[in-house]
Amino acid sequence: MQPKQRILNAPVYQPGKPIEDVKREFGLTEVIKLASNENPYGCSPKAKAAIAEQLDHLALYPDGASLNLRWDLADFLGVKPSQLIFGNGSDEILLMISRAFLSEGTNTVMATPTFSQYRSNAIIEGAELIEVPLKNGVHDLEAMAAAINEQTKVVWVCNPNNPSGTIVTAAELEAFLKKVPSSVLVVLDEAYYEYVVDPEYPQTVPLLEQYPNLAILRTFSKIYGLATLRIGYGIASEELVSALEHVREPFNTGALGQVAARAALHDQEFVAACRERNREGLKQLTDAFDEWGLSYFPSQTNFILVDLKRDSDEVFKKLLTHGIIVRSGNALGFPGYQRITVGTKEQNEKVLSVLKEMVTGALK
Repeated sequence: MQPKQRILNAPVYQPGKPIEDVKREFGLTEVIKLASNENPYGCSPKAKAAIAEQLDHLALYPDGASLNLRWDLADFLGVKPSQLIFGNGSDEILLMISRAFLSEGTNTVMATPTFSQYRSNAIIEGAELIEVPLKNGVHDLEAMAAAINEQTKVVWVCNPNNPSGTIVTAAELEAFLKKVPSSVLVVLDEAYYEYVVDPEYPQTVPLLEQYPNLAILRTFSKIYGLATLRIGYGIASEELVSALEHVREPFNTGALGQVAARAALHDQEFVAACRERNREGLKQLTDAFDEWGLSYFPSQTNFILVDLKRDSDEVFKKLLTHGIIVRSGNALGFPGYQRITVGTKEQNEKVLSVLKEMVTGALK
């Protein structure tokens, strides 16, 4: 049996190391996972209550159209219900877009380094990759616009960018959109949208009216704390959503995820509290990095990419022995760096205590 050769060229996604695996490998009873940008404060109590109410109905298929969630979210965003599409995380919507628009003989433009799944999906569909290096950790939108040609079908803009945590501003994005041909789809991946506090960050939903070739992706996995339930969504024109529905799998989101997402959406106080605590945690980390003379990218997310000026994999392994899981920069296109999820105050203190010994050279 021989699969399509090109799928073997697509890298297999490597998630953060599991907690139980680290406990077993190093004989630890306590492990802190700060590798996958999860919300350390969990999810809204309202979401937990909604899940509990659904537990007697697990034998039933979920609503394939996510109607109740669709209506609530449309009202929250100020869009039509028909402008929304839901996925098993926003990752699945990336896959839908790639399946719908990319093929052999086409190309797709993206930054590098950025979220790995843009690249993987393009390889699977046989499309040519046009990768434009980040400029000081930020999307070089001018160069990306210049790279577009007649074969370009999709341009990916991860904003804030993963793994650098940086943003492109409203002015930069609108200047870019004016240069992109209307025949090219621009996908704005805003997985960390709710964490952003920079006033120059673009509010993109109003842009949909002016740019029908725009799609916005968001998720309930990050600040809403529902990563295990896998609910993401796309916001776009009715025509684009209708096209994507043709490649959406049936029952691709679960009933538990749908009811939890609805409840979480209606608890914006929880979201605001998580955003504030995240900024406090970021400051806790960056204050220490400043004191130690380390450089890092300014983050508008719940993670920080810091240059420890040491072999990334060695630092990653050393942190594991202390029960701390982070993300090696070698896996993200940033050798020498570590991507560290912002944890609770206590978790951040533990990470910093171990890193301090490394930075001062005292760790044996």
